Amino acid sequence: MSYSDPYTTYQPPVYEAPPPSRALARVFSGLLGLVLTPVAFGLLAAGGYRQQVIVMEALTARRDGLGIALTVAGAILLLGVAALGAWSSTGPLLGGVVWGVLPGVVALAMPEWGFDLLNALPHGGLSYGLSSWLFSGALLASGFLLVGTGLAATVARRRIGR
Repeated sequence: MSYSDPYTTYQPPVYEAPPPSRALARVFSGLLGLVLTPVAFGLLAAGGYRQQVIVMEALTARRDGLGIALTVAGAILLLGVAALGAWSSTGPLLGGVVWGVLPGVVALAMPEWGFDLLNALPHGGLSYGLSSWLFSGALLASGFLLVGTGLAATVARRRIGR
């Protein structure tokens, strides 16, 4: 007759180092999101306004090199803010909420506050371009897109376990 061994083989626990802190990534991503988002929105608004003025003045298909460059630079900066989500979702989330969603909701719900926001800026292409973004809902939509980018980055990071 044979008996089974009553003891299992001892396996020492495997030590896993705690994951590195993400605090630094969150802080830098958040700061960059807060700084780069309004710059990107401003460049997009100013460049778009310049293009709009050219088309409305002459009703032709003239081009404004500076307006195109400003618009492209703003779009690239906004892409950079969205890409911060790969580092930490704090950047796109903060930038989207602070510079897109909140001003967009305020301007649509209380237009007089939207005008007060615009009066805080120097008058010119930037404020005129932003007024079109602000009251058309484009700023609100851009803010929500950045928030969505941040949320998607968070979900993706959790799925891969980082």
